[in-house]
Amino acid sequence: MTKPSLPDLLHAAVTAVGGTERPGQVAMAEAVAEAVEDQSHLLVQAGTGTGKSLGYLVPALAHGDRVVVATATLALQRQLVERDLPRTVNALHPQLRRRPEFAMLKGRSNYLCLHRLHEGVPQEEEDGLFDPFEHATPTSKLGKDLLRLRDWADETETGDRDALTPGVSDRAWGQVSVSSRECLGSSKCAYGAECFAEAARERAKLADVIVTNHALLAIDAIEGAPVLPQHDVLIVDEAHELVSRVTGVATGELTPGQVNRAVRRSAKLVNEKAADQLQTASESFERLMELALPGRLEEIPEDLGYCLMALRDAARTVISALGSTRDKNVQDEDAVRKQALAAVENVHTVAERIANGSEWDVVWYERHDRFGASLRVAPLSVSGLLREKLFADRSVVLTSATLKLGGDFNGVGASLGLAPEGSQGEDIPVWKGLDVGSPFDYGKQGILYVAKHLSQPGREGNREDMLDELAELVEAAGGRTLGLFSSMRGAQAAAEALRGRLDMPILLQGEETLGELIRHFAADARTCLFGTLSLWQGVDVPGANCQLVVMDRVPFPRPDDPLMSARQKAVEEAGGNGFMAVAATHAALLMAQGAGRLVRATGDRGVVAVLDPRVERARYGSFLRKSMPDFWYTTDRNQVRRSLSAIDAAAKAAEAAEATDATEATDATEATDATEE
Repeated sequence: MTKPSLPDLLHAAVTAVGGTERPGQVAMAEAVAEAVEDQSHLLVQAGTGTGKSLGYLVPALAHGDRVVVATATLALQRQLVERDLPRTVNALHPQLRRRPEFAMLKGRSNYLCLHRLHEGVPQEEEDGLFDPFEHATPTSKLGKDLLRLRDWADETETGDRDALTPGVSDRAWGQVSVSSRECLGSSKCAYGAECFAEAARERAKLADVIVTNHALLAIDAIEGAPVLPQHDVLIVDEAHELVSRVTGVATGELTPGQVNRAVRRSAKLVNEKAADQLQTASESFERLMELALPGRLEEIPEDLGYCLMALRDAARTVISALGSTRDKNVQDEDAVRKQALAAVENVHTVAERIANGSEWDVVWYERHDRFGASLRVAPLSVSGLLREKLFADRSVVLTSATLKLGGDFNGVGASLGLAPEGSQGEDIPVWKGLDVGSPFDYGKQGILYVAKHLSQPGREGNREDMLDELAELVEAAGGRTLGLFSSMRGAQAAAEALRGRLDMPILLQGEETLGELIRHFAADARTCLFGTLSLWQGVDVPGANCQLVVMDRVPFPRPDDPLMSARQKAVEEAGGNGFMAVAATHAALLMAQGAGRLVRATGDRGVVAVLDPRVERARYGSFLRKSMPDFWYTTDRNQVRRSLSAIDAAAKAAEAAEATDATEATDATEATDATEE
């Protein structure tokens, strides 16, 4: 039997999902097939509308080896498992003569724990030993969530939190889930045979395609104990997010509250001497943290070093004692012990890591108005970890709409631990970058406008000229504006100012859930939506209701961001350009993502307005512009106002025509009904 051709397979899959093949999708599929065949690596930039999911799924399924697909967002995971994979598998079956199996796998805390659900949460004595289901009042938000979770447990097949609609609060979910450290293990748990997390793992072991998230991929790489089944191909979608997700998983934290919980959970399970040792170390740490000032600790102060060593040693003593004592007076002893052990092990791990003072770690204090001070530690870079763990023994494909920054892939490649494209040598992963473009004609569909006449943004101060410019642009656009701000304070100030000047709804992130805000924004042409980081990447509103995307300033990291400033300094000490490698690359990635909110379909038209003159005036401005879609570029404020007014007028005319057509259709239906009567 002849092997089916890739073009035939792709055509069958695209037809099955109701799409049309695009040149970029075909080019991507061919490049993925080549990388998988050669066991090499590929970075592929595929713009919105390319159909990149099928561009990697079809060649991966055709190859036949086990594939792991890791994504950043729940929306894409659902799309893959609920739509793209079922249709693609069915479409390819006649030609492949096999039906690949697929499954989703997430971290344990994403699944309902039946032991927690039925036995309750082990509580410290100070909190009282109680069943949260009995003590949460049925009329409270927590009570309603818990009762709904209990009902849902009887009907769900997967126990996956993301399958629960609508969702519940983190507090409610915490009552019915466990971390991997807190889990009793299926052999020791009375509910092990029915465990949702274990069932998901078993399905993954049998699957040809496993869909997971970046966080679990990071855990698999960092912790040494494999979580994912052995696989030959790894595909990382939304790959621009990978470094930050891996950094997040590799970040440790210590707070007084966290240490106190470890003390309370372990106190009744160990001898008095061990309990007192941890209690004393905890009190010393709490006193020290009361005086902590936010900022990086380039060297660990002597008093903090002593305190951390005391915590480390006390935690180690308690861990040993927890393993050697039993107390049958403790109800549900195994679960209580496991929860205590998890809390104390975390204290030990983080205290030891910071006390050891690795040159590859960054340590800093943070202070939160509500939660107080915390001590944090994160890797200076994850590039070495990714190079060692990600690119060994398998073919890796990384894809996103934004991987090519400033005209090439080397910036993103370096953050992933890859040498510049084309480099050769022992232990250097071989890779290539491919930009398959976009089906959109950015030069005709969009304008990139930089307001070069405005004053340069400063760290402080009121930008009245920027607010005036913003109001004029929004008015010319007739609303239809997504405002992307580099800080929440900036978004709030702009919303307050424009609500006083313009007669149109201004929605502000934080005033409702993000999903509700986006729904309101998409439903009303005159509505504007202002917000910060999650809006730069998380909004998909095709059509006429988003025709102006405004960025208030270049979103550089804060100068006092301990991790970013440390990374920048490290690049400079190695002889590189720290500003371009860290700050400008960070800003370029966000601006590319933000600009991508404008054109989401072939009929979309609009303007991306950057209200920061540095994008035109500064030397790094061309790097930022090259990182964004190839829109028609201008700094002419009058031209942009005319264009926005024309786009608004065209949208209103189209809306009026649709309304007329709908009215005529209704009249015709009513006339027909009357005739029949």
